[in-house]
Amino acid sequence: MNPGSRQLRILDPGPLTTVQDAGRPGLAHLGIGTSGAADRGSYRLANRLVGNREDEAALEVTLGGLVVRADHDLLIAVTGAPCPLTVAEIGYGINSPISVMAGQQVGLRSPVSGMRSYLAVRGGIRVPEVLGSRSTDTLSAVGPDPLAGGDVLPIGWPYGAQPELDLAAVAAPAETDLTLSVRPGPRDDWFTSAAMHDLLEGRYEVTGESNRVGMRLSGPELKRSRTGELPSEGTVTGALQVSPSGQPTLFLADHPVTGGYPVIAVVARADVDRAAQARPGQHLRFRLAGRG
Repeated sequence: MNPGSRQLRILDPGPLTTVQDAGRPGLAHLGIGTSGAADRGSYRLANRLVGNREDEAALEVTLGGLVVRADHDLLIAVTGAPCPLTVAEIGYGINSPISVMAGQQVGLRSPVSGMRSYLAVRGGIRVPEVLGSRSTDTLSAVGPDPLAGGDVLPIGWPYGAQPELDLAAVAAPAETDLTLSVRPGPRDDWFTSAAMHDLLEGRYEVTGESNRVGMRLSGPELKRSRTGELPSEGTVTGALQVSPSGQPTLFLADHPVTGGYPVIAVVARADVDRAAQARPGQHLRFRLAGRG
């Protein structure tokens, strides 16, 4: 370790821990998706709690299991899925800045609800940028690899004033059905009128075939009114793409930039964060944006 360096050492990454920031917007014409934090609200909050800019890189921890060691005195915050958190084997709450002394270990156990927790460090995680971002894109393998035991992450030096805040009052992710607002299209005309009715009146289960690319859903079949093939076209985060089986997939942060199946509707951007915390077995309902 170089004199004066600030580092965080990964002892156990858990099921999946990646470095994420605000992503790589504006590169879809090159076939490169935005990526970035799946739950952007929780990610930005973690950075604010430690006095970082909102777009500094942090750790996205899927279903807990992360164990790290500080090689320098650090200030951290954990947000998102509420995982039991320990520092030097002492329990702490999330959504609050926590001081970690050099040599102390931090552990995140499995959250009681939600999928993804965010660990921010004052000064930000400073792995090398790839195409202007430090995010791991799990679909295209752009950016740093998912973290493994033994990895050492450089931490930037603090800047700006440290916020005088003890706790951010944030609701935990829902454990029951989630209702998400959607706007029809751009290819809702490829479906029968009954399909849109079924989407808005049905109940869809999040299957185990779900990750940062998207969530495969299981529920009422969404039948097409057209039988031809759709040329590949651009897709966005929150798109509900429907395969020939009639079952939708909800695209998340690492979704492909193009798709060949019709998109019946798009989840409102404000609700994508909530969707990113849904676990397999949880159920989603959809309503038209602007309706109660």
